Amino acid sequence: MHKEFLLKHLVPLVLFCFVGLSSCKEKTAQKEEAKKDPVVESIKEALTFYASFDSGVNADFALGDSLIYTVTNRKFLDSSKVGLHKPDITRQAGQGKYGAGLQFTERSKGYIYYPSAGNIAYNGENWNGAISFWLSLDPATDLEPGFCDPIQITDVSYNDAAIWVDFTENNPRDFRLGVIGDRNIWNPENLEDENALFLPQLAPVSNPPFAKGKWTHILINFSGLNTTNGKAGLYINGELKGLREGITDPFSWDLDRSNIFLGLSYIGYMDDLSIFNKELTESEIKTLYTLENGVQSILE
Repeated sequence: MHKEFLLKHLVPLVLFCFVGLSSCKEKTAQKEEAKKDPVVESIKEALTFYASFDSGVNADFALGDSLIYTVTNRKFLDSSKVGLHKPDITRQAGQGKYGAGLQFTERSKGYIYYPSAGNIAYNGENWNGAISFWLSLDPATDLEPGFCDPIQITDVSYNDAAIWVDFTENNPRDFRLGVIGDRNIWNPENLEDENALFLPQLAPVSNPPFAKGKWTHILINFSGLNTTNGKAGLYINGELKGLREGITDPFSWDLDRSNIFLGLSYIGYMDDLSIFNKELTESEIKTLYTLENGVQSILE
């Protein structure tokens, strides 16, 4: 009787547990194998800054200052306050590409930023890097009139040693990459109407694939800045859409005055901001774009 009971009930249970344990081991092995992926490891080694916005607005990983700051006028950075102090910008749980994300609801005065020092691998002789993030918006209906920059990295202004992407002011809006060197070099006569000199330095994308309720991956890739052969590429959803080559103008920074500004006149969502100390390869860009849980999965 006992023998029959054991054969009928206990043996299948043991077999079930053995199969389950084997499955768990297999999944763990697969996860460990993924961590050993040389492309993933290369991305991880190049990471200098990462903000997931999942547990707060400060960076999850940073080689420099991880805190976010708010300032009313960026000419007066000494008056900056630690933290997010703009009511039109909030962290929304469950609304990001992965977990929480930042929501920008109106065009208003003031700026939020992370300091560049340490978080950007600036080099005055040969500067290479990449900047990755996700956006969700309908440019035609969400944005208010005027230009807007989801991200802008500079120590002075958008037209003076700066890296940024923007939406143009009128519908249908183009999406543009700006990698602009020292203004006194490309506009030596200090012309007020400088569009003839400025616009050829941009890489515009017409009919970009943004839409309400849809997340779009943006990656700025650059190499050789501060040499005689700099270049920069704009990738959207893993594909190269805009390219500038032969960038010779220098990028002279006061690194301690340079910052990573977010959401200048931008209205929409942003998530998973990461910065790297090298130009990423095509394979690394595709991998970054297709990560199931974003850059956080690389750090786990």
